[in-house]
Amino acid sequence: MTNTTQASTTPQQWTSVQAYTLAVICLLIGIAGGWFVRGSGTTAAAGPAIAANATAAQTTDASSQTPSPAQLQQMADTQVAPLLEKLKADPNNVDLLASIGNVYYDAQQFPSAIEYYQRVLKVQPANTGVRTDMATAYWYTGNADAAIAEFKKSLSYEPTKANTLFNLGIVQWQGKMDIANAVATWQKLLDTNPNYEAKDKVLQLMAEAKKHSNVKPGEKAKALP
Repeated sequence: MTNTTQASTTPQQWTSVQAYTLAVICLLIGIAGGWFVRGSGTTAAAGPAIAANATAAQTTDASSQTPSPAQLQQMADTQVAPLLEKLKADPNNVDLLASIGNVYYDAQQFPSAIEYYQRVLKVQPANTGVRTDMATAYWYTGNADAAIAEFKKSLSYEPTKANTLFNLGIVQWQGKMDIANAVATWQKLLDTNPNYEAKDKVLQLMAEAKKHSNVKPGEKAKALP
């Protein structure tokens, strides 16, 4: 996800405003979802690299041009088209497959992202970064059980992977209301990654989760006062 598409008047191509808007949308998804982190990095569900050259001056314009789900799909399909063409000659190229999955993830096309992440994992089952992102994509599709299963499988390969532990704790809390295991997961993260850059966020999440300690696993939490 390193190329930047130039602005164009044709609807099939990305404009810098659309790219910037997509980055903002993806950032907001991260906030709403508890600041999930990507498997290969430490930033919260950040926007795609293709938006890197969009300037802050475009914020006002972007806010009035929020793409619809169909437009996001179209933009993602346009972005992956050249990657798919390359994939024809090398269908098991994990870098291409992961890049395509990442574009779809960033465009909120989570089923498509999962499809390409699965193809990566057929070739590289121990790729914990991709598996963590796939698990998070499962969460966004509403499948908490699949997400937890994939996070745990990632940890079977890399037991102290900080971003996997971070996201697993969120799904255990928000998806299953399993406070005890969520807190234990985050505590393991802090114990095994003492220099984790999002340590303050982890402590905040632990404190918030403990406020729901009276809620049984599987129940919905009542609104906090």
